[in-house]
Amino acid sequence: MATDLNPFVSSSQASKIHFFFNISFLFLLFTYVTIYVQAPNSHLHHHPTKPFTNTPQSLHDSKEGCIDLQRYHDNKARCAYVRSERQCQSEGYIDYLQLFYCTFGQFVVLGYMILVLWLVLLFYLLGDTTAYYFCSSLESLSNVLKLSPTIAGITLLSLGNGAPDVFSSIVSFNGAGAGDVGLNSVLGGTFFVTSVVVGIISILVSPRQISIDKLSFITDACFFLLALSSLLVILIIGRISIWIALSFTSLYFVYVFIVSTTHTYRKTQTEPLLLISRGFYSHESTESGELDAPLLVSINSEETDSAEKEALEASNQTHQTDKTSCFNFNSSASYCFSRFLYLLELPIYLPRRLTIPVVSEERWSKPFAVISVTLAPVLLAAFWNSQKGDMGSRSSLITYIIGGSIGSFLGVIAFVTTERFSPPRRFLFLWLAVGFLMSVIWTYMIAEELVALLISLGTIFGISPSILGLTVLAWGNSLGDLIANVTMATKGGSDGAQIAISGCYAGPIFNTLVGLGLSLVLSSWHVHPSSYAVPKDPSLFQTLGFLVGGVLWALVILPRNDMKLNKVLGVGVLAIYLCFLSLRLAQTLGLVKLQGYLD
Repeated sequence: MATDLNPFVSSSQASKIHFFFNISFLFLLFTYVTIYVQAPNSHLHHHPTKPFTNTPQSLHDSKEGCIDLQRYHDNKARCAYVRSERQCQSEGYIDYLQLFYCTFGQFVVLGYMILVLWLVLLFYLLGDTTAYYFCSSLESLSNVLKLSPTIAGITLLSLGNGAPDVFSSIVSFNGAGAGDVGLNSVLGGTFFVTSVVVGIISILVSPRQISIDKLSFITDACFFLLALSSLLVILIIGRISIWIALSFTSLYFVYVFIVSTTHTYRKTQTEPLLLISRGFYSHESTESGELDAPLLVSINSEETDSAEKEALEASNQTHQTDKTSCFNFNSSASYCFSRFLYLLELPIYLPRRLTIPVVSEERWSKPFAVISVTLAPVLLAAFWNSQKGDMGSRSSLITYIIGGSIGSFLGVIAFVTTERFSPPRRFLFLWLAVGFLMSVIWTYMIAEELVALLISLGTIFGISPSILGLTVLAWGNSLGDLIANVTMATKGGSDGAQIAISGCYAGPIFNTLVGLGLSLVLSSWHVHPSSYAVPKDPSLFQTLGFLVGGVLWALVILPRNDMKLNKVLGVGVLAIYLCFLSLRLAQTLGLVKLQGYLD
């Protein structure tokens, strides 16, 4: 999921977008703090180890979850219900149902606005963290490990771009009764990319009669069908063991082997390398026509994090003259405004920057590096305690002491061994590994909160969370694919179109086999030696059926038209996707009944 909007918007518009998100975050933070100060006993956040004590009836579990909530018609009754029903308790860090019904009970419009704004902001944070921290670590790791373009493209590159989908899937499977959200979000995202994105690309480039490589397309499409068929068997059986889950995930390594072997054979014939990419690529090519590697840079990789850029510019201006001041009438108004924007960005920027080590040349800062390695173990301790809600206070304290001690030790080592103006050369892999780990932690935490909010919104609106996973979560995670792949196809010529189409199938293969695969592995590991019961949702068979139909349509149309992208392909896959959405909407509204339909 790429968050770079510059292919479609100007730099000034991008700055306005960043400004909007920072203002939104400050507004939400101010609202949260105000409510907490005025009502410290309100249930704004989730306490895994503390039972609710301010409820009109005893806390109890229900096999039906929050399904009875819609039977109550006033917010006071709903507030009492969500406080008394354990299944209504949020899996995230904020209890959204109690926030909506108990805190904003008399201000419903404000409650809707707060939750929707927070949803948009979480999508932004998820993409921004992936782009500026997660993918940056992967890029550096690719350099250190000296991976070939093919391996980097179909492993680290796919991991970097598919991180939001993968973590959303893993989080949802870890949540109580939310595995269907992960299944629907991954399948919904793959369906969106292989139909909507492919359809738009085919329609836009059809006048140019661009042909794509037949062997690469057939390999990707057939292996994608194999992955979907394997998933279908798992859904039909309904249970999966740890060994079957590992076998399902290992299919991706088979795919990597096939692509690598094919590339090695074709390289001897000096054919261009068709690097798998889902939003990150290089404009340069070698004399043999191959794209450079490693290619874990964004479309506008020369742009660094805006907050760091502002800080660097401010530092340069301070050293150049001591006359520039916001209190000096001769100073530049733009300088004062840039300082104001920098201060606004701090609340949304500092928490990640102070806990994720960054060792790139462009973004190196020794103070940030020392502080980040010091605070990273503390954040890990907090994250560990949040995931182990049944731990006692003594165990939690010990975890924090261990994290603080390790952080202090690492901070001293980093202060002594690093230079002020250049990133470390020794133990670079360890630095990158820590940066990668912390970016994973941040991405996971944001995805965890995003899934929890979607589930709560589904309860509030009376919509199945699986529907929101299939649409809102899938569309949000696939927005970067739409922007980047369409831009590549329209502006990159025949090579750009080839890369874009390859990415539209290679990315979903990764998300299906690795995203869902890891989720199934972790879930089955928890119940080993028993088998894990896969969430039952008959609508998943519908999704798989339409998804397979879209892939088969492409497999039939492209070879019949000499592998040229045309409107027949584009309109066909778009029509299949629209028919699917129409059917799901009709089922949600009760206009069409599906036998055994659980929503």
